[in-house]
Amino acid sequence: MATISDVAKLTGLSKATVSRVINNHPYISKEKRALVQDAMKELGYFPNPSARRLRGHITSTIGVIVPRIVNPFFSYLVNSMEQVAYKNNYQVLMFQSDENIDKELYFLNLLKTRQVDGIIMTSIENDWDNIEPYTQYGPILLCNEYLSHSNVPTVRLDQTKGTYIGIKHLLDKGHKKIGYCTGGLFAEDGKDKDRNQGYQTALSEAGISVNPNWIFINKHTIDDGKRVMSQIMEMDDKPTAIFTGSDEIAAGVIIEAKDHGWRIPEDIAIIGFDDQPIAEMLDPKLTTIRQPINQMGEKSVEGLITLLKDKNGSVENIELPVELVVRDST
Repeated sequence: MATISDVAKLTGLSKATVSRVINNHPYISKEKRALVQDAMKELGYFPNPSARRLRGHITSTIGVIVPRIVNPFFSYLVNSMEQVAYKNNYQVLMFQSDENIDKELYFLNLLKTRQVDGIIMTSIENDWDNIEPYTQYGPILLCNEYLSHSNVPTVRLDQTKGTYIGIKHLLDKGHKKIGYCTGGLFAEDGKDKDRNQGYQTALSEAGISVNPNWIFINKHTIDDGKRVMSQIMEMDDKPTAIFTGSDEIAAGVIIEAKDHGWRIPEDIAIIGFDDQPIAEMLDPKLTTIRQPINQMGEKSVEGLITLLKDKNGSVENIELPVELVVRDST
């Protein structure tokens, strides 16, 4: 296997000069750069990225923390990130936190050990006080979720509006008993805080009080959706519509409802969130809130790369729009 010494010997240059070419040092003549690159090609020499990273010579690896990669939303999001990263000569390493605070900190520690050069967090499990110390080791960008008192760039959607227009749609359809699935409690800086605000605002404007019996906490999957529908069927006072918070949960609700002979939307109207391909595959087709997933992934990687290239650079916070897609489930 060829080494940097072999490249230096073939070119007649010093190892230091060869190293400068490999690490894109700006003060190298075109002639020497071409000489080294030709020698590397002839010898089949490829620099060891891991070793170079440990020496602090390159920034080429972006870490992305997701809660669950089996959720199609995050699969599509990471896919869009990888496409942009690759075009810019970066690689993406994906880490799954499983919504575990210890796993999240373990992945953030990879910044400290220089195994990644920057991290995009698509979910947040820890308080900002626990996350903030890691920013001294490399840039962190928040995507999808955010913390209002953090001091790092954020790329997010108008989640408040997304939920608001979804609930308004159900209200306009004549529903006054509306169930609601959320990822977290109604805390000031907790999960789904923006969505929760949109839900409460829409009901308040309609003069309707929140019924705690129709609030379903920490729901994320198809199985969760099935369980939610099972709970609804056992209620004496049942909601006539439900905002599920994701197309996955909505799919579970639809499956369980149909299995027990409920008609959709006559017996219960259902609205999702994301507009994943499954939304059009369901029967009935799912009304949902469309998120610009690809754009969110692209903007996140572009922002992080900007920070990696210029440690003193700044990236503006970005808020992307959402829209209601009306289909047959409402």
